[in-house]
Amino acid sequence: MNYKKSGVDIDLADKFVDRIKMMVGETHDDRVVTSVGGFASLYKMDKDRFIAASTDGVGTKIKLAIELGVHDTIGIDLVAMCVNDLICTGARPLFFLDYFASGRLDLNVGESVLRGIVKGCREARLALIGGETAEMPGMYLEGDYDLAGFSVGEVFSEDLIDGSTLESGDTLIGLSSSGFHSNGYSLVRQILELDPSLKSDALTPTKIYVDIIQSLKECLGSSLKGMANITGSGVLNIPRMNLEKSYHLDSWPQLSEVPSIIAQVTQKTELSQVELLKTFNMGVGFVIATNEPEKAMNFLMQRQERAWIIGRVGCEEAGEIYFQNNKI
Repeated sequence: MNYKKSGVDIDLADKFVDRIKMMVGETHDDRVVTSVGGFASLYKMDKDRFIAASTDGVGTKIKLAIELGVHDTIGIDLVAMCVNDLICTGARPLFFLDYFASGRLDLNVGESVLRGIVKGCREARLALIGGETAEMPGMYLEGDYDLAGFSVGEVFSEDLIDGSTLESGDTLIGLSSSGFHSNGYSLVRQILELDPSLKSDALTPTKIYVDIIQSLKECLGSSLKGMANITGSGVLNIPRMNLEKSYHLDSWPQLSEVPSIIAQVTQKTELSQVELLKTFNMGVGFVIATNEPEKAMNFLMQRQERAWIIGRVGCEEAGEIYFQNNKI
C-alpha cells in the first residue's frame, strides 16, 4: 500500500505544474515576483512592499470528517494549509476568503465548518472578509462537500525571506507537527480501515505556525534565512526554499517522539523510511534554515516548542535533497 496505489500520483502533479508554468507566465506583468512553484506568490505593490497570496484545500481529510460527522475542525485545517504557505515568505497574514461547495447545503454542517474557519483565522491573526457558498446538485454525492481557501498577506522588502541568503553549512531545524496535518489522507484513510479506532485522532487539525514563526523572526532577524511548510510530498518541500542549494538530512525524529497517530498508522505500512518521508510529514510540519541554530533552539525551548536539528544546507547538486547521504 503506497500513495500512488491509493490514487494519488505526485509525479504526475509535478509534471502538470511544469506544463502550465509557461501559460501562467503569459498573464504576468513586471510586478509579479514569484508565482507557480513557490509556497506563496509575491506581487510588488511599490518599491518597499509586496502582497503575498496562497490558496489550498483540505483534500480527502474531508471524507473522514464526513464519515465521523465531525465538521468543526476541518475549517482550521483549511486556514492552516493556506497560511502556513504564506508565512514562508516572511509575510504577515492579513485576510482570508473561503469557498464551500456541496450538492445540497446543510445549515448545521455549514455552520460547523465555518466555526472552524473562524477559529483558524483567529489563531492565524487573519480577518475572514468573504467567501462563496455553492450548491451544485449532481456534482457532489449526498452529504459530501469540498473546501478551498485563499490567504493574503503583506511583507516589506527588508523582511522578505526568499532563501537567497542561504549558505552552505546553514542549519535545518524541524518544528513538530500536530499529526498528519492535511496531507496523505488518500492513503491514511485506507490504512485506517485496518483500525477504525484511530479515525478520531486522525482528525486532529493542522498546526498553525503563525505565532511561533513571527516570534522567531523577531528573535533571529536576518539569521532566519529560509522556511518550508512540509505539506504534500513531505521532505521534498525543503528544496523549495532555494532550488540553487542542496539539502542534507542527517536525522529525523523517532516514532516515539512524534504524535502517536503517525506512529500507529505508518507502522501498518511496509513503506521504507524514505518513502514515508516523501509521503507524510512524519512529525515535522515546518522547517527553518538559520546560521544561528543554538539561538533558535534555545528560543524554541523557552517557548516549549518541540523542535529538532535535522540537517544542513549544502552546495552540491542544485535542488537535490539527501537523507543520510542517500539522494531522495
